[in-house]
Amino acid sequence: MSAEKPTGRFRRMLDRLSSSQEDLESEELREDAHASGCTRIGDCRDRQIVKVTGTLRTVTLRPRAGVPALEAELFDGTAPLDVVWLGRRSIAGIEPGRKLIASGRISMSHGRRVLFNPKYELRPLGQE
Repeated sequence: MSAEKPTGRFRRMLDRLSSSQEDLESEELREDAHASGCTRIGDCRDRQIVKVTGTLRTVTLRPRAGVPALEAELFDGTAPLDVVWLGRRSIAGIEPGRKLIASGRISMSHGRRVLFNPKYELRPLGQE
């Protein structure tokens, strides 16, 4: 059995060296979501109440039905999730690259997972 460990470590090292930066970041985000006890975004289903974590990829201001809406794409290494705050033009700390934990009820819109007006918690900058 001790002969398998060096092979396993060597194999993991080769995998990390041959992986793209995006693959490595996705793996790190998946591990972080698992460690924090959150649901993986890829496992979320329509109308399910969830607690998810990840990194904000984009943040945009996009009106919905004439009402301002701050939209952000949250990614945890498994799938993207659109997080939408209706009636908000900006929220302090909500910016691309920031990690957060969000909870609420998932809905599906045009084949994408969306979380409207979630409860959220910004992750401390030192943990990024």
